[in-house]
Amino acid sequence: MKLSRISAQLIFFVLFITTAGLLTAGCGQQADTAATDGTTAAPQLTAIHSTYVKSPLNIPSILEKRHATFEDAFQTDGIQFTYSDLNAGPKQTEALAAGDIDICHALGGTSAILAAANGVNLKIVGIYSRAPEAFTLLTTDDSIQTIQDLKGKTIAGPRGTILHQLLLASLQKAGLSIDDVHFVSMDIPQTAAALASRKIDAGLLAGPAALKLQENGARTLTTGKGLLDATIVIAMRQDFLQNHPEAAKKFLSLHRQVVADYLADPAASYPDAAAETGLTPEQVAKMAPWYDFDPDIRPADLQDLEATQDFLIRTGMLDPAKKLDIPTLCTRL
Repeated sequence: MKLSRISAQLIFFVLFITTAGLLTAGCGQQADTAATDGTTAAPQLTAIHSTYVKSPLNIPSILEKRHATFEDAFQTDGIQFTYSDLNAGPKQTEALAAGDIDICHALGGTSAILAAANGVNLKIVGIYSRAPEAFTLLTTDDSIQTIQDLKGKTIAGPRGTILHQLLLASLQKAGLSIDDVHFVSMDIPQTAAALASRKIDAGLLAGPAALKLQENGARTLTTGKGLLDATIVIAMRQDFLQNHPEAAKKFLSLHRQVVADYLADPAASYPDAAAETGLTPEQVAKMAPWYDFDPDIRPADLQDLEATQDFLIRTGMLDPAKKLDIPTLCTRL
């Protein structure tokens, strides 16, 4: 009887110690994510996911990836840096909203504004590029010499993008509207193929695709010069920015240094850019001066993003009720 009582007490004691140990362990795990002031601390950062967009001619990104700039720098902090090959703006912002990527490294201003207006928590932290001359409206039809000659013609290009914005701006300047032409939405490779085979009368193209067609006889009706700045941005998921501000600043600082090194000797980077894009170094040398890669957000950039938002509202792609305060959408690191 005494033995049974002792056994029962022993079992109770073992269960008590085990339970207490589990509770203590649980409290220890919570303490790892709790700040001393009682608030919840940000989870430890172990990985950063960024998009990689090499076209139209994103030389800084090409250099960063080929030389493992981010991978090596963040590895010293115990952070794995990875890329996703998402080129299309909507695909980038969808992945950002889903938490699959943290940084949209080269995102069209149109895509950034549309995503933010529709609830994606992103912040523009810098400008990737401004390259109005890299965005073109081309034709292979000898009867089309001016923008006015496009009336009644079929024009293709990616809808809701800087190229689409270029079309509307050029038509407006010529006294025409989108209703005066037949616009077909196609991505850049499809547009290039359709223009080369003369299935369309004119095409909206950028970067290497435009240059190759020009070298094969296509003529430029207009570029973005004087019509828009073609602002491409660097955007980050807002919770990533809030939880890991030092990592965000480090990313942008590394990017600034790559841009500075490139500008110190642009020609040294042309072979890398050529190898990545399928262009020749001579073609890269011709296109490179079209790009302004300064990451600083300038007053003119805000104005161009405002104009982009007006374009989206005017074309019915953005509900006026969702209009954003552009300066608030941007933050300087």
